[in-house]
Amino acid sequence: MKYTQGQFMITEKTAIAREIYSFSIACPEVAATACPGQFVHIRAKGFTLRRPISICGIDKEKGTLRIVFEIRGEGTSEIAKLNKGDLIDMLAPLGHGFTVDTTYNKVILIGGGIGTPPMLPLAKTYGNKAITISGFRNASAVILQDDFHSTGATTILCTDDGSAGIHGFVTQPLAELVKKGGIDAVYACGPMPMLKNVAKICKENGIFCEISLEERMACGIGACLGCACRTVRNDNEYFAHVCKDGPVFNAEEVIW
Repeated sequence: MKYTQGQFMITEKTAIAREIYSFSIACPEVAATACPGQFVHIRAKGFTLRRPISICGIDKEKGTLRIVFEIRGEGTSEIAKLNKGDLIDMLAPLGHGFTVDTTYNKVILIGGGIGTPPMLPLAKTYGNKAITISGFRNASAVILQDDFHSTGATTILCTDDGSAGIHGFVTQPLAELVKKGGIDAVYACGPMPMLKNVAKICKENGIFCEISLEERMACGIGACLGCACRTVRNDNEYFAHVCKDGPVFNAEEVIW
């Protein structure tokens, strides 16, 4: 796994929802090797452990990455204080990303809450071959819908309380689309209950499915063994590590 550690300049900062921020970061050497589904590990000032944040955008021509993150504690709160022109301490790109197959004719991309950002690079890759299903608590938490629409993908929005889009969970439109057939693959990132249900629908219908797991991490490179998850491969159970073996896994390999 090739990665770079360094101080990189923030070229753009935007608040896109309550306590959710978008950073564009100039890092040509990182952008050159990054792929959808990977993540960055950021050091917050005053904290020893880094914070993992999914890659939301890759522009290899401009040499930039985009990250979108939510303030969830003191570390991410400190990162959110950084502004355009500041340097950000980053280790990237890390992890195993999504399997991209340009021969697919129809794919479904599912994001739940802050699990939505890593779906955007896939939407840009698949364009009008993609259907994106995004789920949020309510209308005030909705992010990136214009970005998804601009890729040419079909966009479906769900909210738990019905304040925007479909009133319900992402599994509802997924099940309806699966019934219609013709789905080559499903990719998903979000809360574990959502991923479990997405994986169940795909397994029952024989659809290839990859999921990106969210997990607390320390080192980010597979050295500390702190982010283990139970998986199965070739009928043998083993503990994989989300930071190195993942965060993307074949859904059928994860033991729920």
